Amino acid sequence: MINIKPDQRFGGNQLAVFQSSIPLATNVMQKIARELNLSETVFIFPPSDQTKTKKVRIFTPQIELPVAGHPTVGTAFLLGLENWVETVQGVNEWILEEGVGDIRVTVYKEHDKITKAEMSQPIPKFGEVYHDTKVIADLLSLSVDEIDTNLPIQTISSGVPFLYIPVRSLDAMKRINFRNDLWQQSFSANKDTQHIFVFTLETVNPSSTVHGRMFAPAMGITEDPATGNASGPLGAYLIEHALIPFNENGTYTIRSEQGLEMGRPSFVDISISKEGNDYKQVKIGGACVKVGEGKIYI
Repeated sequence: MINIKPDQRFGGNQLAVFQSSIPLATNVMQKIARELNLSETVFIFPPSDQTKTKKVRIFTPQIELPVAGHPTVGTAFLLGLENWVETVQGVNEWILEEGVGDIRVTVYKEHDKITKAEMSQPIPKFGEVYHDTKVIADLLSLSVDEIDTNLPIQTISSGVPFLYIPVRSLDAMKRINFRNDLWQQSFSANKDTQHIFVFTLETVNPSSTVHGRMFAPAMGITEDPATGNASGPLGAYLIEHALIPFNENGTYTIRSEQGLEMGRPSFVDISISKEGNDYKQVKIGGACVKVGEGKIYI
């Protein structure tokens, strides 16, 4: 079990990772994920293609995900930490088989210590803009003027769609009271609006670029302390709408902070390359810390 937060136990986003040499039934993996009740639980298997590194399946307490950011980063970090995949000093590049296809990961090793893992994400796809600001404000139990109406409320996806909602201040972020009844009524039926990511450019930590909160009742997640799969699209949103300074060489580095309202501060580093109007590469990564280990009997 690991946390996505550098050098600190009991913070970040907990992740359980199981390695199995034998197949497990999907319903068994789903039951284990539901029993642990973490945001995600990962199961590692030998790859179906021996040119790849591992096969990975990711479950929330309620559903299986075709791809997810923090579980992929955490799994890659643990593969190196436990030497489940042989590592060398410096840069280690592997390919994980996930539901959306091959995911490239990079694990960094310095002085015999795993220091960071990162993943390449599918290029974000910008979706529809949501126009009913009043319903959005009601969903978050905020007033309409606390939603930043100068920016679009928009769906973006790197494999899993999230609805991005810009909020004006940290104070408003702290006062969000997510209304599951309104989510069920107005957002749950549409896959493009099921998962809600709220953000502001006001941050708690000076080194952060953006502050976020993510709510995903459809995944069985009341609130997520770190959402890697939402981080790449979040970075693309910030670039697309000129919320961070233009970089003429097309390379952007962004740090997203999340989970602070839950008492589980998490940090995800986002790296994006863009040429003209085209996004060429999106990576997210971070450091992790191991907090425990054990076996489960089925």
